[in-house]
Amino acid sequence: MIISWNTTWECHLKCKHCYRDAGAKREDELSTAEGKKLIDEIAQAGFKILILSGGEPLLREDIFELTAHAKAVGLRPVFGTTGTTITPEIAEKLKEAGALCIGISLDSIHPEIHDEFRQVPGSWQAAVDGMKNCQAVGLPFQIHTTVVDKNYHEFEAITDFAVEVGAVAHHVFFLVPTGRALDMEAEALREKQYEQLLHRILKKQREVPIELKPTCAPQFMRIARQMGMEMRFSRGCLAGTAYCCILPNGEVHPCPYLPKKVGSVKEQPFTEIWRTAEMFNQFRSDQFGGKCGTCNHKDVCSGCRARAYYYSDGDVMAEDPWCLYRRGRANEACCP
Repeated sequence: MIISWNTTWECHLKCKHCYRDAGAKREDELSTAEGKKLIDEIAQAGFKILILSGGEPLLREDIFELTAHAKAVGLRPVFGTTGTTITPEIAEKLKEAGALCIGISLDSIHPEIHDEFRQVPGSWQAAVDGMKNCQAVGLPFQIHTTVVDKNYHEFEAITDFAVEVGAVAHHVFFLVPTGRALDMEAEALREKQYEQLLHRILKKQREVPIELKPTCAPQFMRIARQMGMEMRFSRGCLAGTAYCCILPNGEVHPCPYLPKKVGSVKEQPFTEIWRTAEMFNQFRSDQFGGKCGTCNHKDVCSGCRARAYYYSDGDVMAEDPWCLYRRGRANEACCP
């Protein structure tokens, strides 16, 4: 079981696709004491991996204290970060605090494309420097790439770059229109591209020694099954079943891309929210609508609940609109 805590809204970049619409720190963010209490409850609920993200989590002054506390209560603390603030000193502090892996965003092998996406010049080089600083202290890191029309063709090159710089994994994020990404909806991959890229990712997985994982694209589990590939994952979309997200102010959401509050840790223990939230129990029922409800691969996929929510005008149990298999047309994209 894995959980994301968006530790702050504060961020020094202005990424076009930011699901949290990050920028300035807000007064209602969880305090250090509230954060430690949350971490205790996350461990009590049976979660194993805690993703500390943001905003930019490394801008929180207490982030090393929170990381150490997570490690002390038996969690595996990992990070989702821009990587741009990871100096040699920060890398050493992260390792000493108990961070186990650092996810660093890189959206192109071309600095100008990445910098335009992140809207701050020098972001690409700063992220790569952050990777090198992690590697220098023996702190594992992986690369996170958000794919849209403009960098769709670059996936294999970014994976090769990840191998070259010593990353342990390359995770590919498929755009879901939420936060600032609402303004980029037209750049999100559509059905055929979506299916083609999943095939490309799994094909590339057979060629490289690092882990490749699509995110917000649960159909990869169906395709892996069809290709006879063994995966360490049990299910594509984990929202509400083995995953959820905590916002900086303590609100609990099913995932970072599905903006529906199911509770608040300031009002109720997280353990209770995880056990009793109505939406979580909906997801655990597997009673999905449309083709997702009758699909013979729903046990390993279940469709992207965030994408279903957006494209159905709010129905979290609707079918995932970008799945070709549900229309019987998946073979169209098998040979990109």
